[in-house]
Amino acid sequence: MEPSSIRIIRDEHTTLAAMLRSMGMMVDRGPGKDPQSFFDVLGAMLFYIDEFPERLHHPKESELLFPRVAALVPETAELIARLDKDHDRGEANVRELQHLLMAWELIGEPRREAFETAAKRYLAFYLEHMRLEETVILPAALKVLGAADWVELDAAFETNCDPLTGQYPRDPAYDRLFTRIVTRAPAPIGLGEDR
Repeated sequence: MEPSSIRIIRDEHTTLAAMLRSMGMMVDRGPGKDPQSFFDVLGAMLFYIDEFPERLHHPKESELLFPRVAALVPETAELIARLDKDHDRGEANVRELQHLLMAWELIGEPRREAFETAAKRYLAFYLEHMRLEETVILPAALKVLGAADWVELDAAFETNCDPLTGQYPRDPAYDRLFTRIVTRAPAPIGLGEDR
């Protein structure tokens, strides 16, 4: 049976990948006839990324999972160092995107290209980051970590409770965030009007 921490990491990656792909679709579509909804939805998506993966998911990978795997599978150490650097820069990268989005919203078209370029770069980087974790680090962990490791990792990751994975009771605060994204994002991304 797969450890719960691995399932949680994969569930959180799936949720985050869906959010990132939705962001990419929003950026590709542009503001359309309802710029306020466009900026509101993208801002809410970036807030989610900053609020959950950057503060709960990444620290547990970097502090608990990665060091164990690097110690037991030395050939992963270089990749783990790279993934840790990605985590270290993650919050700053999201904040930069939030700033660029606000600049585009407040200043207008002259700031659009800077946001679009940075957003596309960020989305590609993040999806590749998760792919490497899932195809290299998690399989290595499953091969080398023992029962005591999994007990500790499972206990730590089970406290994450990302409400957007659908696996945990809904938190009213995150419920509002999720509802805001889904109801205001245009179809097929969400349930809002296709503009």
